[in-house]
Amino acid sequence: MSDCIFCNIVSGEIPATVVYEDDQVLAFDDLSPQAPVHTLVIPKAHFSSLADDVDTATLGAVFTAVRAVAVLKGIDQSGYRTIVNSGPDSMQTVEHLHVHVMGGRKMAHGMVVFSGD
Repeated sequence: MSDCIFCNIVSGEIPATVVYEDDQVLAFDDLSPQAPVHTLVIPKAHFSSLADDVDTATLGAVFTAVRAVAVLKGIDQSGYRTIVNSGPDSMQTVEHLHVHVMGGRKMAHGMVVFSGD
């Protein structure tokens, strides 16, 4: 999808600080981090959100990459938060399935409000 910013990152049209990549998944640092570590993990194939018919192989690849990102960023032992926003009521602003991997500090309990997605 040419109008999707994350698809443009996957294609290399928009630069990003890539943390992890394989055949199905790309992970890159968030431009507006809400924690010392804030990386986005996306499938290379376009899915708008979890509400799409996302196949289990893609979901497995995404969450395998989440673990790899945590290790690469050094937060696998201290802990990290994963967040998936789906749809407008969740404040999803980029309509491409993505998982926020956040850590590097003690996270507060309760709902997290982002200044952007």
